[in-house]
Amino acid sequence: MTHRLTRVCATCLRQQRLNNKYVDARKTPTIWTHVLRNFSMAPSSSDRNSDDPDATAPPGPADSHSSRRALLLGRRRPLSPLERVSQLLPQDSLSKEVWELREKKALGEAETEEQAQEVPTVGESQVEDDAVTQGEETERMEQMMQFGETLLAEYRRSRRVEFRKMFLLQEGAKLQSNWGFLPHQTIAGLPSGSVLRTSVGLPMLLRRPSLEEFSLFMKRGPAISYPKDISAMLMMMDVSEGDTVLESGSGSGAMSLFLSRAVGSRGRVLSVEVRKDHHRCSVLNYQRWRSTWKLRRGEEWPDNVHFHNSDLINSAHLLAGQSFHSIALDMVSPHLALPTVVPHLHSGAVCAVYLANITQIIDLMEGLRCSTLPLVCERIMEVQYRDWLLGPSLKKDGTFNQRKPMREETSEEDENSNDEENEEHTSPKQIPFGSVPYIARPHPEQFSHTAFLVKLRKILK
Repeated sequence: MTHRLTRVCATCLRQQRLNNKYVDARKTPTIWTHVLRNFSMAPSSSDRNSDDPDATAPPGPADSHSSRRALLLGRRRPLSPLERVSQLLPQDSLSKEVWELREKKALGEAETEEQAQEVPTVGESQVEDDAVTQGEETERMEQMMQFGETLLAEYRRSRRVEFRKMFLLQEGAKLQSNWGFLPHQTIAGLPSGSVLRTSVGLPMLLRRPSLEEFSLFMKRGPAISYPKDISAMLMMMDVSEGDTVLESGSGSGAMSLFLSRAVGSRGRVLSVEVRKDHHRCSVLNYQRWRSTWKLRRGEEWPDNVHFHNSDLINSAHLLAGQSFHSIALDMVSPHLALPTVVPHLHSGAVCAVYLANITQIIDLMEGLRCSTLPLVCERIMEVQYRDWLLGPSLKKDGTFNQRKPMREETSEEDENSNDEENEEHTSPKQIPFGSVPYIARPHPEQFSHTAFLVKLRKILK
């Protein structure tokens, strides 16, 4: 009982003391100052003598060390456990080796930051290299027209081409036409797509021809394979970069040019022509395109077409030891050459045949029926293009027709206002969008029949 009474008395006395402290705190509030230690390599202000207003940080081994520390050690970083313990010790007790170790670490961090700021990142350097590469490509692509290059002149009137001619730009020559002439000297040095006035004041567009236009307007001996048929044959044969292709019937060289571009610099085209004049014409056109390409782009067109003047039917020695990814035949009697070329065609590859008459296709199919060649005819087709004319509806005076809204009842004031608006809207710039009707019809000049295309595939029987 005595122990319990003693414990209760002690508890009451402790509670009374706490109440007295709480009352005193409310009468005279005390400002509590929390000193937070900064875990950094810089000396803390709490370690200084606060009683002396002129007191400064305790000097290190030398004054130069303290000023250097203040400059280098202002940046905070995570500290190791050993450094945290050293921060708790008085700064005067630290040895000279500790201060030198701190300075070396700070100098290393400063040098690392400077290098990171000076050296660009991988992404930035790659972007700069890409920008430089794009700039060089743009400069190479934007070559001005110069002497020795093949150009195309074009004059249009009333949405129709009245004049189109491909010519070689030569110094001292003139471009002659029924719509005036143009000296070649005025064309050289201009960018492609420039419009110049002829001697009679008509606008003439001057630009570089595409490969399609070059094959259509180049000097030819026999009839060429038209680009619409060539593109379909390339799709049939599935020609890609690096392939080796056999062509029979060089003609004027149109098919050879498209095959050369399709196989690229890693591929090869073997073109065989039986006639000497056609062989010479195809070689000249091929060299002419390569020379104008070099002037246009500043780089060489791949020299990957090998022309041979021989008869493919009797040219087994020419094909000895060679194999081809695809074959293109443009001959009068292709079924006679199939026994010679099919053994050199890869299994599963395609032989595309270009024939002008349907009777030639009949002879070809009959030749396949009578022979034992591992070929299957997959498709016989004809490629047809249909051009269209599309333009705004015009009046006889050359102004645009306008759509008239359908109204059942119109007042005289509305009619007068519409008449005034029609008179004002004589310029195409003043006519709002969607108010001019358009007329569409097939072009009166359509391409007629050019050829039939036959797709033959080699299989394993």
